[in-house]
Amino acid sequence: MNDFSTDTLAAPARAAHDDRSGWLMYHSVGVYPGHQQAMAEALTTFADYWGAADEHRWDQALSSRASLLADWAGLIGARAQDVFGAQNVTEAFARFLDGLNDAVLRSKTVLVAADCFPSLHFLLHGEARRRGFAVRTVPVREGKCYVLDEDFIDAWRDDVALALITWVSSLTSKRVDLGAMREHALRTGSLVALDVTQGIGILPFDLRETPFDFVCGSTLKWLCGAPGTGLGYVAPHLMAQGMEPSVRGWFSQDDPFNWNLERFAYAPDARRFDTGTPSVLPFIASLPGMRWVRTQPAGKLRAHNLALCHTLMALLDEKGYTLLSPRTDDERGASVMARVPSHLDPEQIVRELGEAHLFVDARDRTIRLSPGTCTTAAGLERLARCLPR
Repeated sequence: MNDFSTDTLAAPARAAHDDRSGWLMYHSVGVYPGHQQAMAEALTTFADYWGAADEHRWDQALSSRASLLADWAGLIGARAQDVFGAQNVTEAFARFLDGLNDAVLRSKTVLVAADCFPSLHFLLHGEARRRGFAVRTVPVREGKCYVLDEDFIDAWRDDVALALITWVSSLTSKRVDLGAMREHALRTGSLVALDVTQGIGILPFDLRETPFDFVCGSTLKWLCGAPGTGLGYVAPHLMAQGMEPSVRGWFSQDDPFNWNLERFAYAPDARRFDTGTPSVLPFIASLPGMRWVRTQPAGKLRAHNLALCHTLMALLDEKGYTLLSPRTDDERGASVMARVPSHLDPEQIVRELGEAHLFVDARDRTIRLSPGTCTTAAGLERLARCLPR
């Protein structure tokens, strides 16, 4: 009789499939130990109460959504009443812009760096035509890979009503000096919006130390969440000025169950940026990852990341790739990005590394590598053997 079952034969394949030691995709999708099981349990719990024969399903769903938002507030040093949820970062920023009075932006300038995430550029240029403001894009200086802080500040003149700052670039991992940006904002009197997507969860950030007027992010990347969770923060002083977004619905009110058409009133806090019936599933799926990240000892995730980033930079140098990220730790986010030599095909590299359970991606000729909690030194040793010279 054969002693081997099909399960025994499948075990090595399952183990390889579950291997995250070569996961270098934290700039896109974050993972952590027990991630899949924790998310499955959260979604199963949702299915259990949503399918129950009682009237409490919405109470539990909205409570879970509120828990995620409260965790986001705690993570960035904000009050729970000052944050709101959206589908993605672009939508969160769009709701903020929509809430600004036209007089704030009309005939003024919105400042943005050339290496800001493209989706926000698309949004700004469309809004500029509709609402009568100019967009000033700070270019990448010749011979450089990213917009320098000093070039951004030089372009930030008195006509700038709003500056949109990307904390960490998604193409180079260039990290902005937030303190310097905040000081310049105080000198000019401009509003400042900050996109923390590529840094939050791995780099320290606290609004109580470095205040901004608006902050947006998502639970993807280093927060190990699911797509569909855009997150926004609006400073209380702006809400006190009576921001009134034009896209509104029953959940924009203090009491969503006010259905008197003549008595609509915005909620006094960030709930005014809600619209109709809110999405809940992405928030429920993202809550375990947010909780896991927030329970890690201070500095532990970053220390692990830094050690592996140093190894990656040395490896890329040895292999002949052009480093696009800053070499100095306090000028770099948590990723290492490099230009692929002209004789190699970036997409082929991504495919072949994937076959060796080394997970990276490429944007044009830029290869992006982001080590996180599941990435190991052994994974990088495997990368050293597989990455073509």
